[in-house]
Amino acid sequence: MLTQIITEGTTKVEVPIPDETSNFPPSSVAVFYNPAMRTNRDIAVAAIACFSKDNPEYTCLDALSASGIRGLRIAKEVGLSTTMSDWDEVSFELIKRNIELNGLSNCTSVKRNANVVMLDSSFDIIDLDPFGTPAPFLDAACFSTKRLLCITATDTAPLCGAHKKAGIRNYAAVPLKTEYYPEMGVRMLMGAAARTLAKYDKSMTPLLSYASAHYVRIFAAVKKGINKADECLKNIGFVSHCFNCGERNWKSGLAVHMEEKCPVCGQTTSLAGPLWLGRLHDREFCGQVLDEVRKREFKGAEKLIAACRDELDVPMHYDYHKLCKSLGITAMPTDQLILALREKGFQASRTHFTGISFKTDAGMEEIKAVVKGLTQKSH
Repeated sequence: MLTQIITEGTTKVEVPIPDETSNFPPSSVAVFYNPAMRTNRDIAVAAIACFSKDNPEYTCLDALSASGIRGLRIAKEVGLSTTMSDWDEVSFELIKRNIELNGLSNCTSVKRNANVVMLDSSFDIIDLDPFGTPAPFLDAACFSTKRLLCITATDTAPLCGAHKKAGIRNYAAVPLKTEYYPEMGVRMLMGAAARTLAKYDKSMTPLLSYASAHYVRIFAAVKKGINKADECLKNIGFVSHCFNCGERNWKSGLAVHMEEKCPVCGQTTSLAGPLWLGRLHDREFCGQVLDEVRKREFKGAEKLIAACRDELDVPMHYDYHKLCKSLGITAMPTDQLILALREKGFQASRTHFTGISFKTDAGMEEIKAVVKGLTQKSH
């Protein structure tokens, strides 16, 4: 296996050189390293640094390490005692070399199945970053984590509704492929995590969650307690969506009654869930992470974290261009729409999901009226 030494953050890592003629991910390489996920790892370093700033004794597990890049960066750039786990022999040896390369004494490489590691030991922080779905590791991660659970999911098609049956199998919930499919993916993953944590009498509080490119990512603070777990489950519920007019409604609870007919146009609606209906971010924590990424000069993360911090806390965003297309009108600048909604007394904001999406507490018919009014003013 040919390798090269690269630098991410302040960490040096020996990684395989992929065969440029092979497909992605490169099957010709025994250990997978994805440079496109650097921003994901930058944010992990910043978020974990913020979360553990007053508790340097926290322990961390990089559950599916491959080259060890994630765990190595947490150990070196945050300073936490970190365990890196991979049951592949080549990965195990590579991680050991990378520990020596960085002169680290606060991290360990173990050659074991990730689920076995998590069921055998508890960690303050677990970062679960598999290639594909985290579903096979979710139970063990929720059992093992004590304070912070970080999850990446790259199986966006099942999460977002494009592969509905796979979404049902992996997450025990029904996804829908809608205009707000990135948020559907985030809330599907969070709902599965919350329900799994509840089995172990644990609750979660979302600190930062986002959808970016080909993956979904969540950071959730975890606490132990039956009452906390019960309270957390109140954030689980269902979304009713009308594919005819775009109306959407949601209701908390695991056994809820949702109207089969759309209250606006009378067409039959579709149901998604159970999924997370609570907040996706903690504004104060996002502000801390934003300061941290600026301090560390993680340029690719600034805009994303700022958008998450400023995002309105209501479920399911709107696609402004799709809305205008359905009305047969030309879209005005998104900021003008947000200002117009606020002038009408509604809350409104941009979102991190797409550049043409917005969130508001206004109903669909109220939004359409504002959009039409904007167009009339421009003529």
